[in-house]
Amino acid sequence: MASPAENTPLTQNLSVTGKRWQWRQSQGAQTKGMMLAQRLDVPEIIGQILATRIQTPEEGQAFLEPTLKNLPDPLTLKDMAKATKRMVDAVKKSEQITIFGDYDVDGSCGSALLMKYFTALGCAPMLYIPDRMTEGYGPNAGAMERIFDAGGKVIVTVDTGSLAFEAFERAKQLGLEVVITDHHQTQSNFPPCVALVNPNRMDETSDLTNLCGAGVAFMLVMAVNRALREEGFFEQEGTPEPDLKFLLDLVAVASVCDMVPLTGVNRILVDRGLKIMAQRTNTGLTALADVAGLDTKPTTYHAGFMVGPRINAGGRIGACDLGANLLLTQVPEEAHSMAARLHALNEERKEIETQVLAQALNKADEMMQQNPTSLVVAGEGWHQGVIGIVAARLKEAHHRPIFVVSFDEAGIGKGSGRSITGVDLGKAVIAAKEAGVIVAGGGHKMAAGVTVKREQFTAFCQALEAHIQDQIAKAGTDILTPCLRIDSATTPKGITLELLNDIERLEPYGNGNPEPRFVLTNVRADGVRLVGENHLKFRLTDGHGSLDVIAFRAMATPLGPWLMNLQGRTATFCGKLRRNVWQNRQSVQLQLDDAFDGVWQA
Repeated sequence: MASPAENTPLTQNLSVTGKRWQWRQSQGAQTKGMMLAQRLDVPEIIGQILATRIQTPEEGQAFLEPTLKNLPDPLTLKDMAKATKRMVDAVKKSEQITIFGDYDVDGSCGSALLMKYFTALGCAPMLYIPDRMTEGYGPNAGAMERIFDAGGKVIVTVDTGSLAFEAFERAKQLGLEVVITDHHQTQSNFPPCVALVNPNRMDETSDLTNLCGAGVAFMLVMAVNRALREEGFFEQEGTPEPDLKFLLDLVAVASVCDMVPLTGVNRILVDRGLKIMAQRTNTGLTALADVAGLDTKPTTYHAGFMVGPRINAGGRIGACDLGANLLLTQVPEEAHSMAARLHALNEERKEIETQVLAQALNKADEMMQQNPTSLVVAGEGWHQGVIGIVAARLKEAHHRPIFVVSFDEAGIGKGSGRSITGVDLGKAVIAAKEAGVIVAGGGHKMAAGVTVKREQFTAFCQALEAHIQDQIAKAGTDILTPCLRIDSATTPKGITLELLNDIERLEPYGNGNPEPRFVLTNVRADGVRLVGENHLKFRLTDGHGSLDVIAFRAMATPLGPWLMNLQGRTATFCGKLRRNVWQNRQSVQLQLDDAFDGVWQA
């Protein structure tokens, strides 16, 4: 494999789909890759790929063999000791614990995780998921009053609460004590609480900043469980120690769906969690897998695109606690009924999304004529439950940081944003809040939310554009042209089942650990044919070997017409390797990502 310099383009021009190709590895990666291959006893091509993901052989060993023994001490997180002490006291005194979670996948999974854990300890925790349409996002004063009236004493938040000043002021007045677990960006001051456990608080010194909300909740469970064990709690008759690994399927789904980097701690949690998910021990997740048609070993794809969207559907369409309650039930019939309802809500969500997306795309297309560095698209009465998904679709279409805002009759806009690599959207929102151009807002690097008045909208758009322009200027690189990163060069003959077996050791894939992408140059596409409505199938050959290729949805992009008119010319192709099984026979297939009209010389 070639050893190009960092960010060296594979081509001087853009690809067929308008992307810039770059090597993923940096200068000197080939030497490091060879060293890793020797030290870890893996093929050189695996060493080269690992060289872009880890630094040392010790990290490589941990990467290839994730183990729970390598999880960090949760007490490294600020305020974790305070949170642990308060929750241990609540358990021992049988105080009423309320789990307050967000209504998305991360919040639902994390809330179910804490509910399961404290229930296993003999507590009777209450669950509170705010209604998206009537209460909005996060803790609110009315919710605090309802929790108090229901006998609540201690509130533990999941994936929310770091900026809930008004709500927790009211909680303090009522005598409620709050433990915040969250991962969204914070301000320099905190709401009233016993503890704020958030790896992204401004004064945090741990290296756990990439945990999702459910991951932070799991760290709290680890700390509480250890403290109870040390105090002899589990030696009491009738109080067996819970096996925490059976909560990891929830952490895995949340981590994948929240798109946190699947490296370090998250890689361990997701790898172990997917293995627990395969055991089908969670009745609710099992019902969701069945209704989604998942009949194979679960991967990050299944968690992110089959299970996760259905959990999310309740919060998006109006049954905000349905996802968490499904993940809690142990009654198969009840789980099947709730999973079926979530499946139906997800289908309804798709229909609503299609309508909003069509309108938003038209507006975004018009805005892109001015080539801005960010896009803020607004509409009247757009369903708030789908604007986040629509923002993600617009980001894919235009490769810009995006906000989609829905205004109600009172002129209050709720916006959901998605970012691109290199732009910290959460930081931009915090800056807008401090500038007074939004009512409320928060988030993290890749996703954020805002509340903005109609009269503030222009000022918000201007402030966002200026802040993002500043971030891009400081980055010093072209991050507005979509980039497709290549891991290795190979040939049709070099792609074998043995190679695929080695590559699959790098799973689970996701943000921070992308599935390896391979480039094949000076090859010819033979037998290009349409499959279904807009997919293409063909074979790549270079005279020494050949390889089956599938190009999904190609006819909906410039790639399809280009392939149909290639007419035997040689070109450069790139994509990911897939295992194809037909009539009990296995083969390797390339899933095409992109192509370059010409021959690239390494």
